[in-house]
Amino acid sequence: MIIVYTPAGGEPEHYDASSLRVSEASIVQRTVDMKWQDILEGLERDDLDAMRGIVWVLKKRSQPSLRFGEFDPGITEMTTRMDNREISAWLDNILAIADEDLTVEQMEKVILDRLPSVAVDPDYARELVTSRMRDPKDQQDAEQASPETAEPAPGQSPTSNEPETPTSDSSPTSATSLPQ
Repeated sequence: MIIVYTPAGGEPEHYDASSLRVSEASIVQRTVDMKWQDILEGLERDDLDAMRGIVWVLKKRSQPSLRFGEFDPGITEMTTRMDNREISAWLDNILAIADEDLTVEQMEKVILDRLPSVAVDPDYARELVTSRMRDPKDQQDAEQASPETAEPAPGQSPTSNEPETPTSDSSPTSATSLPQ
């Protein structure tokens, strides 16, 4: 989760909660009196204490003397957004449990109406949804076409995706080695 902190009259600052060290997470837990799992769940709901605690600890990296009471953002100055990895995982989960009553177009519309607004990179989210919502037959055709047109990598057989077994005349094989 990325916490976007936009101080009044300032530029947005992004704070990646997953970059916390264990010692920092412990400080956040003690400071906001929440367990780590509650903090993570709080981030999903834009919990003010969870966001404030994480941003404060991350700000302390560059401002070691910053006290918690000195960092008191406005209630509308912080929000959370999903990073690209989280967007991809969320989309995978949604597609795995997709409702068969919805068409691909309906699903794509519903997802595109919501997902970009919670993404730290809305363009990435839109492109990912569009690429994953393509007709599976089109994707399969593209996958089948690409190996035929690609040159085999050095050490690969043109008919196999596996590297060839390296052998030489001096390497013993079952046919040429003598019993010991």
